[in-house]
Amino acid sequence: MAHPSQLGFQDAASPVMEELLHFHDHALMIVFLISTLVLYIIVAMVSTKLTNKYILDSQEIEIIWTVLPAIILILIALPSLRILYLMDEINSPLLTIKAVGHQWYWSYEYTDYEDLGFDAYMIPTQDLTPGQFRLLEADHRMVIPVESPIRVLVSADDVLHSWAVPALGIKMDAVPGRLNQTAFIASRSGIFYGQCSEICGANHSFMPIVVEAVPLEHFENWSSRMLEDA
Repeated sequence: MAHPSQLGFQDAASPVMEELLHFHDHALMIVFLISTLVLYIIVAMVSTKLTNKYILDSQEIEIIWTVLPAIILILIALPSLRILYLMDEINSPLLTIKAVGHQWYWSYEYTDYEDLGFDAYMIPTQDLTPGQFRLLEADHRMVIPVESPIRVLVSADDVLHSWAVPALGIKMDAVPGRLNQTAFIASRSGIFYGQCSEICGANHSFMPIVVEAVPLEHFENWSSRMLEDA
């Protein structure tokens, strides 16, 4: 959960998000070192009147500042490609959930069950109970088992939406007439919040996403109660 004046990312709740955080730190250190070197060169050039003819015209220097940036780009590109492939990998999901974006709420269908589905609307501010978050709470949460591969099929019924949960490292566009898929594993129990991340209309900021990760036994009890109510 994000908090005021937070500078970094939310705590990772999935293996992919942990990889993304590590890659962010890796790239940030490279950018910091490059920025420091460039700043030093600028200050040195401005503050001294001396010149070196071997630096002004040197084949060796030309080779170094051509090869070095290429090596740096490779050091950034290879981890990035690895994470891209990890994010697209879907291996035998334990559960498949279809999330459909509407103006302006989400509907969820647990496709492995016959009649398990519901709509999730934002809870109005006046109806919030102590401890609930304004603009982020939904009347129905998407409940999933912890430490289990989950596949989410994402689509939209009217306009473009985007199903995004930062702590899980998930952001998938919901396009009318198209079925996109993503997958994740919640590595710990908890409640993870997200919002529609595509400008979808007047109430764009009022269609939150709430994912609740619980132990498998609790998930089975929840699904049994939902089926009985249906």
